[in-house]
Amino acid sequence: MAVPPRIRQRLRAPRWLRRLGASLLIGGQAMSAIGKGQINANDLSLQLLEAGPGSFLIVFITALAAGTVFNIQVAAELTKQGAGSTVGGLLALGLSREIAPLLTATLLTGKVATAYAAELGTMKVTEQIDAITMLRTDPVQFLVVPRILAMVVMAPVQCLLFFFVGIWSGQVSSTWLYNIPPSVFWNSVRTWMEPSDLPAMLVKAVVFGLQIAVIACGWGLSTKGGPKEVGTSTTGAVVMILVTVALMDALLTHPTLAARTEAACASGG
Repeated sequence: MAVPPRIRQRLRAPRWLRRLGASLLIGGQAMSAIGKGQINANDLSLQLLEAGPGSFLIVFITALAAGTVFNIQVAAELTKQGAGSTVGGLLALGLSREIAPLLTATLLTGKVATAYAAELGTMKVTEQIDAITMLRTDPVQFLVVPRILAMVVMAPVQCLLFFFVGIWSGQVSSTWLYNIPPSVFWNSVRTWMEPSDLPAMLVKAVVFGLQIAVIACGWGLSTKGGPKEVGTSTTGAVVMILVTVALMDALLTHPTLAARTEAACASGG
C-alpha cells in the first residue's frame, strides 16, 4: 500500500538535518580529496587571503575591545579586594580557554562563512555548479577543498592574533586605569597559564575553522530555488555554525580540562 504524499512529507527528516547531513558528506569528500593531494594552489592562495589578511583588521579591533572591557570589569572588582596581582592571570585564562576561540569563530562566521555560503549558493542557483560538473571537474575539489584548507590554516592564526592583542590591551588598560605594574601583570600571566592552554586553544580554533567551512560550503551547495534562497541559505548557515560551534566547544572543554587536571596531578606527584 502506497504511503500518501502528505504523510510521506511529514515522515521526512527536517530540512536543516538533511542539509547538515549533506554538509558532512561534502566535508568527507573534501577531506578525501585533500588526503589524495588534489589541491589547487592558486585557488588556495586566494582563499587564504580572504580568510587571513582580509579578516585581520576585524579580529584586531574586536580583540582590542574585548581585552580592554573584560579587564576593566575584572580589575575593578579584584583591586577592591586587594587581589590586583591576579588580573593578568584571569584574563589570560579567560582568553585562551574560551573567549579567543569562540569570538574568533564568531567573527570568521560573519566575515568568511557568509561569503562562502552566498558565493556557492549563487553558483548553484545560476547553474554554474552544473556547468563545472559538465566540464568533468569535481565541484567539491574545485570549490570546497581550498575553502576548507584556508579556514583550517587561518582560524588558529586569527585566534593567536586575538589572544595576543587581547592580553596586550588588557595589560595597557590595567596599568593605565588601575596602576597595576606591567611586571606584576605579566608575572600573573606566567603563573596562571599552563603549558597546555595555548595548544588546547589552537585545537579548538582548528576544529571550529573546519566546522565553519564545511557547513558554509554545504549550505551553499545545497541551495535550491531562485536568488531569494541564497539569502535564506546564508542565514541558515550562520545559525547552524553558531549552534554547532557552541556544542563543539562544550564537548572539547571537558576533555581539555580533564587533561590539565591529570597533568597537574602528575607534576604534583
